[in-house]
Amino acid sequence: MKSNIGTIDRVIRLLAAAVVILLYFMNLISGTLAIVLLVFAGIFILTSLISFCPLYLPFGISTLGKKK
Repeated sequence: MKSNIGTIDRVIRLLAAAVVILLYFMNLISGTLAIVLLVFAGIFILTSLISFCPLYLPFGISTLGKKK
């Protein structure tokens, strides 16, 4: 597994997950929408921690930037 997520991408994913979790605990989202968003938040947190997004792989996307 080769890293394909850069620092900015990781921060955005973690912030998005934090917002979803905050909205859930403030009871601003509930039901099916909450479940779906919490699953996505979990995926965002996991991919941020391992710096790898499997969805980027088939499209050849990498947000790491150019290596010198």
